[in-house]
Amino acid sequence: MAVLGTITSTSNPRAKDVRSLHKRRVRYRTERYLIEGQRLVAQALALRSELASSFFTEEFARSPQGEPLVAALAEAEAPAYQVTPQVLAHMSDTETPQGVLAVARMPPPDLAAARAADLVVLLDEVRDPGNLGTILRTCVATGVGAVLLTMGCVDAYAPKVVRAGMGAHAALRIVPNLEWAAIGHLVDGMRCVLADIHGEHTPWGLDWTAPTALIVGSEAHGPGPEAQALAEESVRLPMAEDAESLNVAVATAVLLFEAYRQRHAL
Repeated sequence: MAVLGTITSTSNPRAKDVRSLHKRRVRYRTERYLIEGQRLVAQALALRSELASSFFTEEFARSPQGEPLVAALAEAEAPAYQVTPQVLAHMSDTETPQGVLAVARMPPPDLAAARAADLVVLLDEVRDPGNLGTILRTCVATGVGAVLLTMGCVDAYAPKVVRAGMGAHAALRIVPNLEWAAIGHLVDGMRCVLADIHGEHTPWGLDWTAPTALIVGSEAHGPGPEAQALAEESVRLPMAEDAESLNVAVATAVLLFEAYRQRHAL
């Protein structure tokens, strides 16, 4: 599909529509979310994410990195539009837009695949967008089969989470907004291991080769009562006595890379 024209006004219905995706309720009602920047849009195309539309500035289209990407967007099935810098800034969630963004369709949650996965990460009330995006990125790197998010988590498709995920959304099974009853069904038959500062095991003393659901609690308060009730075992990170607890994304990465090491006999 060729470029369909130029949008010059923030009052244009398409500009307003993209801007509305900053709101969580609109994202889930329309099942669409924003992808911003040259790298993320290129990754979405490479991983065959379903795009609903794309937008770029003339300056970006003339740049060495932008010209081939705009050509690929023009050949994609989704409509592409040139926009003014002012319109792109209106659509964007960033202070300094890179000159290109796209609207992607949310993949429907693949519950069957989540149930079949042998390594699952369950996030309970992780509320910082940067932490969630980093965890999603780590899950891709360590071969996690699915990520389950409780209702209290920050929205996995919020623009800041998508940017921090660095393309993870296109490569990962994400099941957001889950009630605990549904979570119990999805992890039934798996060993549930709770990340806890007072956990009984170290990461290196735990067998990660069995089907496992790793439960990670909130940054501020740790695991909630439902998470603790679901867990059969717990794991801690040994630290120096005077050390503060680790950032939740860093702690999750340490655990998942140990799981990856064991699962690949490294």
